[in-house]
Amino acid sequence: MIFVGLGANLPSPQHGTPIETLEACVKSFADHGLIVLAKSHWFKSAPVPMSDQPWYINGMVSIKTDLDPRALLKELLVIEHKFGRVRSETNAPRVLDLDLIAYHDQIIEDEGKIEDKPFCIPHPRMKERSFVLLPLQELHSGWTDPRTGAKIIDLIENLPQDQIIEAIE
Repeated sequence: MIFVGLGANLPSPQHGTPIETLEACVKSFADHGLIVLAKSHWFKSAPVPMSDQPWYINGMVSIKTDLDPRALLKELLVIEHKFGRVRSETNAPRVLDLDLIAYHDQIIEDEGKIEDKPFCIPHPRMKERSFVLLPLQELHSGWTDPRTGAKIIDLIENLPQDQIIEAIE
């Protein structure tokens, strides 16, 4: 399965609140050749690392596409741009953030760069983030990290305890 993480913590001038923006984004996937198979609940989470910026709304979708992993990530960046994402600094507030979390059982590490960032599948920091693992577990409770062989339930058990997250839908 292919999993895409979604997040936002700023309102969008075109679409409204972060939840409205995320819902519009999910609907727009079809226009980009991305078929949404399932969507998690939305979760409200504190910024990671903790800061005074607004809390995030996060979720996950499983999708089907004919795009290869690199082309898919590039398409996700196109969608972010269409929704008004401006990349300024690391961990800055944003109207939309799309992350390619996993692409079937493929493992790709630092195979070139996209927007000056290493290209890694599965997402290299997912195991540190409750806002990724909890929605992923909702979509696929038996998921196993192809890189480490760790089960999703074990990854969740090992999350840092200071992350604050709650389901909102």
